[in-house]
Amino acid sequence: MIKVLENPFYYLENFQQVLTWIGDRYDDLLTADERALITAFPALPQASRALFVRMVMRKGTVFRASKLVYAEIGSTHEAARPLAAIGLIEEDPALDLEQLFDLLQKPEIGKIFQLPAHQRQLRKADQLEALRARYEGQHRFSIWYEDAGDHCYRNLTQELCDRLRLIFFGNYHQDWTEFVLSDLGIYQYEKVDFSPAARGFRSRRDIDDFLALHRCHERYLEGEPVDEVIRDLPPCPEDNEWLRSRRDKLTFQIAQHLEKQSAWQAAHALYAACNYPGARARAVRVLEKDEQPRAAFELLQAALQAPESEAERQQLLRMEPRLARKLGHAKPRATTPAQALRIDLNLPPPAQPDYVEFVVRDHLTRDDAPVYYVENALINSLFGLLCWDAVFSPIPGAFFHPYHRGPADLHSADFQRRRAQQFDAALAQLDNGQYRATIHANYAAKAGIQSPFVYWETLDGTLLDLALDCIPALHLKRAFERILADIKANRSGFPDLIQFWPAERRYNMIEVKGPGDRLQDNQLRWIAYCAAHDMPVSVCYLQWAA
Repeated sequence: MIKVLENPFYYLENFQQVLTWIGDRYDDLLTADERALITAFPALPQASRALFVRMVMRKGTVFRASKLVYAEIGSTHEAARPLAAIGLIEEDPALDLEQLFDLLQKPEIGKIFQLPAHQRQLRKADQLEALRARYEGQHRFSIWYEDAGDHCYRNLTQELCDRLRLIFFGNYHQDWTEFVLSDLGIYQYEKVDFSPAARGFRSRRDIDDFLALHRCHERYLEGEPVDEVIRDLPPCPEDNEWLRSRRDKLTFQIAQHLEKQSAWQAAHALYAACNYPGARARAVRVLEKDEQPRAAFELLQAALQAPESEAERQQLLRMEPRLARKLGHAKPRATTPAQALRIDLNLPPPAQPDYVEFVVRDHLTRDDAPVYYVENALINSLFGLLCWDAVFSPIPGAFFHPYHRGPADLHSADFQRRRAQQFDAALAQLDNGQYRATIHANYAAKAGIQSPFVYWETLDGTLLDLALDCIPALHLKRAFERILADIKANRSGFPDLIQFWPAERRYNMIEVKGPGDRLQDNQLRWIAYCAAHDMPVSVCYLQWAA
């Protein structure tokens, strides 16, 4: 249920929470300017603090007072004075022409620069180009616009506040809106016990490396030369898995970019030095593209001796015959995976356009054998509910702020190993029958709380009961073991539909393919796994009747 925010200073409380959290947990790692802001901020008048936070949470660093009008703050100019006095903002900053244009509306531009009629009709960008050569350098806002009747401020600490935000969240994608969504009740988060050992950064080097990675990521997205970005990538300590995983991910993305540019040697160098999932298979492929089939084949054979995952093995086996043929080797013996049952349907097109999965669902469903569209939602949700305590175990480096959807190391290679005891205890319940009670208890107690596995919008009570009644515990255990083996790859690829026969306590999973569609790699892997473990699965091929 969405709440109404009664406190008009909710955003100020959230910002103060961040400062307090960082000060309590990272005081020994902070720089002088970080510690100074955390110390000085609470002593400012409330209106000044609120105005500062409003600036921090808005786009840009330069603002007109007339655009910073908030009832709870009152006089913007009065609230700004204490901020300027301690150097958090600058009053009446010097601006170049482009910065000035960002603050002005078209009628103001025409008035200030006394534009002729034909230039007043131009777009702002064209007006800027027309004036640029005549107005070089910087002037204070009050000089540019003497009779504005307005004030102008520059936030001098935006970079510092962004740094603190990144330290708090430990990632690039969460921002200040996270607090509002939580306050409104739109997002709910699991409460995790944060011990001193649970902080994400253990040294100032960890923080600096993380911030350097963030800057490199932004520079790469902005199109800077990749060789300069690569040069500035921080090495990251070997014993900080989540930092290294972030570095490896960015390295992999840059290598993909180089591969698309046909820069084979540069791409191979990055792939070879990268531990991100899939990097070794891409290294093989790049060597092949670079007309080095022997080196590619040797790397492929070494990788097949110890594949990092089912996904990598699948890719390598697909490349092996082609490379063997180029080298004149005998064709490798093909392995035939276990096959799913095949269903062929020829149905009239629906009156209104609809997804093929829904058409097949509606065709197959019966009162005594309902069919649900679940795709990745059902098995992941059952796993998440059974293993809730294991997933949210306060392992050092997994949780370091209250707004985590899941552990920070979810996709790390040692995710399961670091929680082996907790996961073993959870999966053991599938052997002793306790799993049903645990899943039901967590379904009730954790309803709506963010989880990387549970699809609350899909899993209703009826579907949950049918699944627990019709899917044997052994099949759930096999599915959960495969998810844990490679969470990043194996959380997806599940069949689209599931059909239950409650009276017979059985089920069947059904992957649907429409005309011209084919099975994706992750779907092929799940289907082969289910068929190999006697978990009922079918592939339904739908054709439209003439």
